[in-house]
Amino acid sequence: MAFTDFNALDGVFGSPFVGLRNFSIFFKQLTAWNVVKNTLIINFFGIILGLIVPISLAIFLNEMRLGIYKRVVQSVMFFPYFLSWVVVGAIVYGLLATDVGVVNNVLKSMDMEPVRWFAEPKYWKTILIAANVWKWSGYNSIVYLAAITNFDPNLFEAAQVDGASRFQQILHLTIPMLKPTAVVLTLLSVGRIFYGDFGMVYGIVGENPILVDAVNVIDTYVYRSMRSLGFSYGTAVGLMQSVLGLILVTLANHAAKKINDGEGLF
Repeated sequence: MAFTDFNALDGVFGSPFVGLRNFSIFFKQLTAWNVVKNTLIINFFGIILGLIVPISLAIFLNEMRLGIYKRVVQSVMFFPYFLSWVVVGAIVYGLLATDVGVVNNVLKSMDMEPVRWFAEPKYWKTILIAANVWKWSGYNSIVYLAAITNFDPNLFEAAQVDGASRFQQILHLTIPMLKPTAVVLTLLSVGRIFYGDFGMVYGIVGENPILVDAVNVIDTYVYRSMRSLGFSYGTAVGLMQSVLGLILVTLANHAAKKINDGEGLF
């Protein structure tokens, strides 16, 4: 379909073959490069923070000694995973609404000028990254916590006998032993670095025309462009995402084997 001028009556094989025309249209549009940039920025920082925050939470939970308190904290951190992006969007609106938002009311109480958040595009990449990390960190921390519970306790006992503090045990034992798990999860994330989270962008920002240039990612761009340029164009962009994702995963896996003693995803 990506290489045809698709129409539903003739089907994929009956539609005219147009070669690389659909791809050419994408790369000739200035909007397309802005969309790719937005997607890479949001996903890149999402991957970095999505690695640091869950590992930190997992270590924090592992160091807790009160069982009831540990279970309560773990449940609270895991809860955002069950919220849809529409609900998260309502929470963001409740925080950032110009007149009734919690953040602006706090700013007013401190004699500071309120911010018209939904009319300021410069803030929204950061807001989306923060919302994404908040939603997924509790879930991802469970994976790292499960890995930590399988570590050999004799290593930590030996380190304690040798005089290592809890911080030194975390730094020299826990974090290095988490590296294989972190590498695998990061490789999986790298494979989707060209995929924007359609539900996140639409659930939080919607069709706000003021913010669209700042948060328009490839998936939302395809959705909008299909209404004017057709299914073939959208399929071409989707194929481009898949090919670039495959290339990135292959390169990242090769790099991971270099720095992780030959261990990678494949």
